[in-house]
Amino acid sequence: MEDNYLREMEGKQVHDPFYHRNHNNNNNKKISCSPPPRRQEIVMGPVIVGAGPSGLATAACLKEKGIPSVILERTSCIASLWKHRTYDRLCLHLPKQFCELPGLPFPAHYPEYPTRAQFVDYLESYVSKFGLRPRFDEAVESAEYDEDAGMWRVATAANAEYLCRWLVVATGENAEAAVPEIEGIGEFVGEVKHSSLYKCGEEYKGKKVLVVGCGNSGMEVCLDLANFGACPSLVVRDTVHVLPREMLGKSTFGLSMWLMKWLPIRLVDRLLLFGSWFALGDTSRFGLGRPSLGPLELKTVHGKTPVLDVGTLAKIRSGQIQVLPGIERVRRHTVEFVDDRIEKFDAILLATGYKSNVPSWLKEGEMFSEKNGFPRRPFPHTWKGEFGLYAAGFAKRGLMGAAMDAQKIAQDIEKCWFIDTEPKLKTNPNNSMPFTRSPISFFPKTTTSQ
Repeated sequence: MEDNYLREMEGKQVHDPFYHRNHNNNNNKKISCSPPPRRQEIVMGPVIVGAGPSGLATAACLKEKGIPSVILERTSCIASLWKHRTYDRLCLHLPKQFCELPGLPFPAHYPEYPTRAQFVDYLESYVSKFGLRPRFDEAVESAEYDEDAGMWRVATAANAEYLCRWLVVATGENAEAAVPEIEGIGEFVGEVKHSSLYKCGEEYKGKKVLVVGCGNSGMEVCLDLANFGACPSLVVRDTVHVLPREMLGKSTFGLSMWLMKWLPIRLVDRLLLFGSWFALGDTSRFGLGRPSLGPLELKTVHGKTPVLDVGTLAKIRSGQIQVLPGIERVRRHTVEFVDDRIEKFDAILLATGYKSNVPSWLKEGEMFSEKNGFPRRPFPHTWKGEFGLYAAGFAKRGLMGAAMDAQKIAQDIEKCWFIDTEPKLKTNPNNSMPFTRSPISFFPKTTTSQ
C-alpha cells in the first residue's frame, strides 16, 4: 500500500506545473545563495591586532590618555603564547623590573624571575586594572589602507570589517612556529614536534631525544629533559654566546645596561666575555663556539639574543647532554650529521623559534618586509610607519622593547587625536559606531609622516 501511495504521488508531480515551478525556484535560490555581507564598524580610536603583552600595553597607554581602542585577538584568550605554547618550567629570562608593562609593576612578593604562571596572572591583572576588553576569536584576514576614505579596512574571520584611522600591529615576533626544512624528516618514525607543543620532560624519561636549536628555549628544554631522566642531545649548527644569568651577584642583563651608561658597547662586551669565561670556562670545548661579534653588538646589529645559562652548561660538562653539529639528513630511526656521525633517536624536538605572520594578512609593502614580516627600518625606528600604521613588539628588545613601543605609539596618536570626538565616545561604551555614514565625515584624510 505504501509503495502504491508513493508511486501515485510521483505520478501526480510529473504532471503538476505548480510543483515544477516551485521546485525550480527553490533550486535556483540555493545556487544563487551568497555569503552575508560583513558587519562594518567605524572605530573612533586605533584598532590593535593582537592581545599579547604588546597589544595590551598599547591599549593601556592609549586609555590612560583618554583614547579608546579595539583589540582584535584570533584566539579565545589573552597572551595565548604564554598560556598555551610554552613549557612548564619557563621563567622570565630577565629580572622582573625589565619586563614590566607601563602602569603596573610586578607584585613585590614575586621572585626576581617570575614563572610562566605568575606572568600570566600579571597579565590578567593588567587587563583588569585598565578595563581592557579584547574581542576574542576575531582572526584578522586582511588589513588594507583605503586612500579614498583615509582609513584602514580590517577584515576578520568573524565576518566583520573595522574602519579606523590608526592601525597597530601587535601580533609580535612569535606569531607562528618556525619549522625548518630538514631532509628526510618525514621518514622518521618517532615523534617530531615543535617546542611550542612541549610541556614537560616527564613523558620522555629514558628516551633519546634530539633537540634542534641552541637558543634559550633549546637549552632550557634540554635541561628539563635531563632533569626528568631523558637522554637529550643538542644540535648546534652555528656559533652562540652563552652567558651566566648572573655576574657578581647581579643579573647579567642589568649589569650590562648599567655599564652601557658609561662605556662603549665593545668594551662592555669584553667585560661580559671575561666574566663569562671566569664563570663558565671556555664554552668552545663543548662545541659551543662564540661569534666574532660580542653579545651586545651581535644583538644590536643582527637581533640575535645571547643564551643566559640556567644550568644547561653544567649538564653538558657532565655528559648528561650531548652537543652535536648540524644535521645532514634524517632517516626512519636515525639522524646523520655533517661530521658523518649517525645516531639513533626516539624523538625530535624542534626548538627552532618563531616567526612573524604579518605578510599573510597586512596588505602593505612599505613598513613591513614581505620576506620576514618585520619592520624594514632598524631600531629605534621600528614602531612607526605611514598613514597611521604602527608596530608594537617588533624591535627584538623583548618585553622592555614592547613597553617602549606602546608608550611611543600612544604619545604619537595623542598628538593628532581630535577633541571633538570626546562627547561621542562618552555615550558609546563599545568605542565603535555602526557604519551608517561615510567615513570621510568622521575622519579627515591625513598622512602620518615618519
